[in-house]
Amino acid sequence: MTEGKHANGAPRLGGIHHVAYRCRDAKETVEFYRDVMGMDFMLAIAEDNVPSTGAPDPYMHIFMDAGGGNVLAFFELPNAPDMGRDEATPAWVQHIAFKVDSEEDLLAAKARAEERGLEVVGPTHHGVFKSIYFFDPNGHRLELAWQFGTPEQMKRLNDVAEDMLEEWSRTKKAPRHAAWLHEKIAQES
Repeated sequence: MTEGKHANGAPRLGGIHHVAYRCRDAKETVEFYRDVMGMDFMLAIAEDNVPSTGAPDPYMHIFMDAGGGNVLAFFELPNAPDMGRDEATPAWVQHIAFKVDSEEDLLAAKARAEERGLEVVGPTHHGVFKSIYFFDPNGHRLELAWQFGTPEQMKRLNDVAEDMLEEWSRTKKAPRHAAWLHEKIAQES
């Protein structure tokens, strides 16, 4: 095996450099992510032409520090049609999930978001983690998650993941052969 490559020849990735979404207003987006989420504004790139295509399309590209070496970025595109979303996909499906360190942090984040007038769902119990959900000013759904599953619980879930995927692929129904495991882990938590 070549260093820096998987056995199948694919490169070994070092993580995500950044994830980019569209925003309605770059300044409003920076203020929201600084104020509500506690992220630092790292840098901005603005051009009148798209570097990869050369197309004349001015943009502001902003980068926010999401912690742990992770970066969340946004593009404001003033000449593009108004933002929309995939109406065939439920609003709860596409979301950005961030980690918090404790249940206290999760509840404090919920209170902070609610103080700013945001409607927050949760905490929602997922067996090995709890989450809260709300929307940013661009309509992107955000999740804050506190993971408390033990290494043993996470291993047990990993051990059935392939079987669950296979059953789902055949039936398109929630796999029942592993339901007992999820229930048992939820009871342990």
